[in-house]
Amino acid sequence: MTGDSRYEAVRSRDARFDGEFFFAVSTTGIYCRPSCPATTPKRQNVRFFPSSAAAQADGFRACRRCRPDTAPGSAAWDNRADVVGRAVRLIGDGVVDREGVAGLASRLGYSARQVQRQLNAELGAGPVALARAQRAHTARVLLQTTGLQTARVAFAAGFSSVRQFNDTIREIYAATPSELRAAHLRDRVAPGGGIPLRLAFRGEYAAAEMFDFLADRAVPGVEEVTGVRGHRVYRRTMRLPLGSGIVEVDEKAGRSWLESRLHLDELRDLTTAAHRLRRLLDLDADPFTVAERLSGDPRLGPSVAARPGLRAPGAADPAELAVRALLGEATGTAREAAAALVAAYGRPLPTPKGTLTHLFPEPAVLAGAGLAELAEPTRPAVAALSSALAAGDVRLDAGADRDQAESELLAVPGVGQDTAAYIRMRALGDPDVWPEGRAELSPWRTYAALHEARIATSESRR
Repeated sequence: MTGDSRYEAVRSRDARFDGEFFFAVSTTGIYCRPSCPATTPKRQNVRFFPSSAAAQADGFRACRRCRPDTAPGSAAWDNRADVVGRAVRLIGDGVVDREGVAGLASRLGYSARQVQRQLNAELGAGPVALARAQRAHTARVLLQTTGLQTARVAFAAGFSSVRQFNDTIREIYAATPSELRAAHLRDRVAPGGGIPLRLAFRGEYAAAEMFDFLADRAVPGVEEVTGVRGHRVYRRTMRLPLGSGIVEVDEKAGRSWLESRLHLDELRDLTTAAHRLRRLLDLDADPFTVAERLSGDPRLGPSVAARPGLRAPGAADPAELAVRALLGEATGTAREAAAALVAAYGRPLPTPKGTLTHLFPEPAVLAGAGLAELAEPTRPAVAALSSALAAGDVRLDAGADRDQAESELLAVPGVGQDTAAYIRMRALGDPDVWPEGRAELSPWRTYAALHEARIATSESRR
C-alpha cells in the first residue's frame, strides 16, 4: 500500500487494516489503528508505521479511544515463513524476555546483528522494541483486570525493574500505572477468576466451525467443550515456560473479539499463553484476502460465501499436536488412545478444573515410556517421533523453518507425507498446505482444504 491508500483506509475507518499498519499524528503525538473513531487528521500531519512498536520507538503514545496495542496481529508476519515472520512469532511467544536477543538469533540461525537489521527494515523496530511493546500491553491488561500490586505487575509483565516499568507505561500510555488502573476499575475481576482477555480478530470469524473442529478432537483430561452450539466454552490445559495454565474461550463472539479467561500458575506466562491461544484459534488471519483468492474457484466459491471467516485451527502445543496427528486425532479410537496416554503419562494439575486434570505428556516422557496403551504400528511411530522431538531432531516451535521441519518429520519412521502435511498446517501455522496440489490457490491452500473438507462432508450426506 502507498501512503495515500493507507490514508484512504484511515479516512474510511477500515477495520480490515487494523494491525496491518498504524498511523500517528504529529500534532498530537498519538498513534492509532486505522479504524480509530476519532476525527480524521489532515494528511500532512499523518505518519504510517508497520508496527505499534515502531510508532512507540518514534515517541508516539497509544490512543486511549482505539487502544491500538489490542489490534489483531498482522497476517503478513503470522503467515510468512522467512526469518522476519519466524522472529515475530518467537518474540510473540516471549523468547526475547526469556532468552534475550542472543537467544532469539540462535534459534533463527542468524547473528543478532542480522536479526536486528531485518526487523528494523520491515517492522521499523528491532527485537528489543517489539518485546517492550508486548510487555507494555501485558502490563496494561494486568493493571486493569487484577488487583496485583504494581511491583508484581511490573515483573509479571517481564520488566526488569519497577522504574523501567513506570517509565515505559508513562511513555506509551501518557499515564502512570495508578492512573491507568483507576480508569478501568469496572474491569477488575475477583481473585481466582482468572485474567479476562478480549482476543481481537479482523473481519468475520466462523466461531461455530472452529468450536465444532475442537469439540470433535477434544482429548479427555486435557480439553473440553461445554454448552450448546452457539453458546459453548472451550477449555484446555496448557504447558507454559514457567508453569501450567488453563485457558477458556467463549464461542459467542463480540463485534471483533472473542472473550477468554486465563488461569495461570505464573503470571509471567500471560504473554506466551495469549500468543499460543491466538495461534490455536487463527486469530491473526486476513479473511478478506483469503476470500478474494478462493471465491473465484468454481467448486470452493459457494462454500466461501456460505462460511465467511472460516479459520485454520492451529495448535496450543506443537509437540502435542504432532503426537495426536500420528494417533489419527479425529477418530474416537484416536481420542481414546490420546486419553490413555494422558492418564498414564500426563502431569496432573495442582488443582483440577472440571474435567481438566492433566497436561499432555511431554515428548521426553513418552520417549522413555513403554507405551503399552498403544497398538501396533502406532506404538513405535509415537516412540520414534517423541524421541526426535525430545532430542531436538524435529523442531516445531514458533520459529521453526517449515520446510526443514517437514523434512525432519519425514525422516522419522512411521511419519508419512499426509501426517507431516497435517502437522505443518496446524503446528506450524502454514496457510498453504494441501497435499493434492491446487497451486492456483496458493498461498491459501490450507483454507481451501478446509472448505473442500466441508464440501465433501455435505456431499456424503446427500
